[in-house]
Amino acid sequence: MSEDNAPEIVLSLEIDDPALADRLATLLGSVVGLRLAAPGETATASVVARDPRVMPEDIALTQRELDVLALMAEGASNKMIARQLNISVHTVKFHVGSLLDKLDATGRTDAVAHAARRGVIEL
Repeated sequence: MSEDNAPEIVLSLEIDDPALADRLATLLGSVVGLRLAAPGETATASVVARDPRVMPEDIALTQRELDVLALMAEGASNKMIARQLNISVHTVKFHVGSLLDKLDATGRTDAVAHAARRGVIEL
């Protein structure tokens, strides 16, 4: 506990950018009642910042699936996606099905929402 008997918050930083992590650690190091977690220590709260250009390791989408997903996020129909990417509607349907499976989604909108939450795409 801190000096004023308030519970101590143990904060872990999970930040891909080392310079940002260092700056944040320096700023947070002086906050009363807050302590940065040591490596491997359980924290009561976490700050997580990932590079949005890096796909999560558990989602392995092909470049074509990313292309289809981006057009889905814009609201394009299968026919519009096929025209845009110069592929058949059948191929688009195949990619959409694959995206639904890989993103564990129940539909197109759900797939886009899952992808956005997971950092695969930005809306």
